[in-house]
Order: sequence, then structure tokens, then C-alpha cells
Amino acid sequence: MTSRTPRRTALKQIASFAALGLGVSACSKPADPAAPAGAASGASTSAKAGNIVEFLYPDNPSFDLIYLAEKLGYFEGTSTRPKYIGKVAAPQIIPLVGTGEIHFGARMVPLVISAIASGADIQVIASGGKTLQEAPHMKYFVRKDSGIRTPKDLEGKTIGINSFGACAEFVTKKYLRQQGVDVAKINFLVVPDNQNEQAVSTKNVDLAIIHPPHSGGAEANGDLLRLWSDFDLDGGLGGMAPYSVNGKFARENPQAVRDVVAALTKAASWVNANPEESRRYTAERIGMKLEHVERYAYVEDQLVSEPPIQYYIDILEAEGKIAPGKVKVSQVYTNAFNPHAKA
Repeated sequence: MTSRTPRRTALKQIASFAALGLGVSACSKPADPAAPAGAASGASTSAKAGNIVEFLYPDNPSFDLIYLAEKLGYFEGTSTRPKYIGKVAAPQIIPLVGTGEIHFGARMVPLVISAIASGADIQVIASGGKTLQEAPHMKYFVRKDSGIRTPKDLEGKTIGINSFGACAEFVTKKYLRQQGVDVAKINFLVVPDNQNEQAVSTKNVDLAIIHPPHSGGAEANGDLLRLWSDFDLDGGLGGMAPYSVNGKFARENPQAVRDVVAALTKAASWVNANPEESRRYTAERIGMKLEHVERYAYVEDQLVSEPPIQYYIDILEAEGKIAPGKVKVSQVYTNAFNPHAKA
């Protein structure tokens, strides 16, 4: 399906981001600034079955608008279809979109910004998920008997996050610093979302940051206490979880990208209008108990706005992850493929 060379390129890129301090276990990023990664990809960016352009996409045990759009028939009558390539670990998604080994990926904004800063051929084309007070992007849990109730109580403690380089790390650090916490005194440990409830319950971490749908199990756990959600920390500004496209694929297949974005907008609208049916679908897809599945919320019409992107550019610059002025908001996204964008 793909050559070995891009895979090696992606792994080198992951290592380069580790050197930047973003961590291999953070969902992350790639590329040689001298050569945009998409141009070096060995993956076919115009694979066709008849007149249908196939786009390469992970087939992961997770909830995703691409899977839902296909289930609801939103690719029928369009120029494109997903071609699933099997499981792809979250830390590899953005690097592989950058190289073109997959054509679309859903990961958080700071990962895309960091990829672009390193020369990756990638751009956000749909806004994906958002944070609401009643449907946060992530929640913060401690044991009830931990004695942890305030940000300052976290000094000297361990926080479980699903990856470095994304929302759990940067939203949390920004908030804690605002509260006068010495972040250098906190240990951050990578724990997958589906294991973080157990990690905090068994005292392997002192605080667990958990995303939907897995945060529902922690909510139902009588030994745990939810301290905050990301809505409490920044009003949801850091909660946009967008979809990105490989630049070479987009240039070669603009109609396919338009059709993908249109399918994403329809699927997002369906989830927002049918939250309970969406929860049932999520439970079936992931194999979770329905009562533990928390809902998702999506940006209306999937139009990308600039404030969530600037928010993370500012954070990455402040953290020393990218040079000031290295990446501008206009480089990170486009609404050109969105049917709801104004001409």
C-alpha cells in the first residue's frame, strides 16, 4: 500500500519532534523544512476505483466523523471514498498525514502547528470537535481521598495525560501557571485515555485528564472526583479538534477534499442533532457500556475560526516549541473546501 521510505521518514520526523520537547508519545509531527513531506510520499495520492478517488485513512477503535459519515451514506454519490489502512497509533497520525501515507487525520491544533513549523505539507480543512460546558473536550479527575482540590495541590504530584504536545499538556500548563503553580514541580506521565481512570484509581497518577468517551467511566466511579473540565480552564478555546489534509493530496484531488469536508459537515450536524443516537453508535464502535459513553459536540458547519489557532500559536511560542512568528494563522487552515464558506 505504501513504500517503506515514507515510513522511515515519518519515524525520523517523530524523533525530530522529540528533540523539540514535544515527545514521541505525543501525537505529533514531522518533516524536513527543506522538502515538504507530502512531496516525498510514496503513497498514491490519486488512487482510483473507476471515477472514485480513494483517500487513505486509519481504521482505529475510536469514534470519528469519517466512520460515521460512511455509515450514514454521506460519501454515496460523491467523488471519493475512504480506504482504510488499519490501525494507526495516535502519535503517528499527523506525521503520516504530513508524508501522505494517510491523506486525512484528526488531531489537535498544536500538533498541526508544530508540523507546519517543521515543514510538513499539511493544513486544517475542517474544525472538528469543540468544547461545551455540558460536553467538554477533557475532564480532570482525582481520587476523593487524595486531598487534591486546588491547582497548588498538584505541585509534587503526577498528572496522567494522553500525549505530550497537544491539549492535555498545553491547556493544563497554561492554566496552572495562571494559578501561580510551579509547573516544573509536576510530573506529567503519558497514559492512554482508556487506562487513565484505572491509573488514578490505583494511585499510579494523582490526577487524570480524560477525554470522551472514556471520561464517562470516571464520572461514574464513586472513588473519583471531577475537579474541572477544559471549559472551566479556558472557556473551550483550546478544545477544537480539527481534521487536516495532506497538501499534495489536496492539490491533486480538490473535489475529493470538498466531498470529504461536505461529508464531515453533515456528520457533525447529525451528531449535534442526535446526541443519544451518537452515543449508542460510539458504544457499538468502541465496545463500551452505553451508560459510560459521553457525548461529543462539533463546530457548526465545520468552519474553522482563527482564535483557537492563535491560542495555540501563542502557547507554543511561550513554551519555546516554535520560534516567534514562525507560523502564522493563515498557514494553518483553509475554509476553501467547505460548502458553507462565503465566496
